[in-house]
Amino acid sequence: MDTEISVTARQWWWRNRPKYNMGLMIVGFIAFLIYCILGPIIIEPHEEFEETIFEMAFQGFAYLIMMGIANIFYTLGWIIDSIFNENNSQLFRERLFGLGYWFSFALPILLILSVMVRFLIWGK
Repeated sequence: MDTEISVTARQWWWRNRPKYNMGLMIVGFIAFLIYCILGPIIIEPHEEFEETIFEMAFQGFAYLIMMGIANIFYTLGWIIDSIFNENNSQLFRERLFGLGYWFSFALPILLILSVMVRFLIWGK
């Protein structure tokens, strides 16, 4: 592994981490809003749906743990970049970042939507 490529990759990924984390916070808030909007409409007819302060704090804490796990996978980005990006291609780096970026942001929304679809189909 070429040290120059590795340092360049690491620096690039480090500079883009705040953008990644800001996106995770925004999508977490959007997923929570979707849950709060669709919950009374889809879940309430089948079972009690209520958002208490305790539940919101628990979900927020759980999401922070998920963000930590997502950041571990984000770190794998620069490792993969330094191993497979032999030409130090900016395009390769941006595509790899984009793939991880959008996958990470799709997961919270897909989780909420899967819960809603489950209630729509099976009613529990």
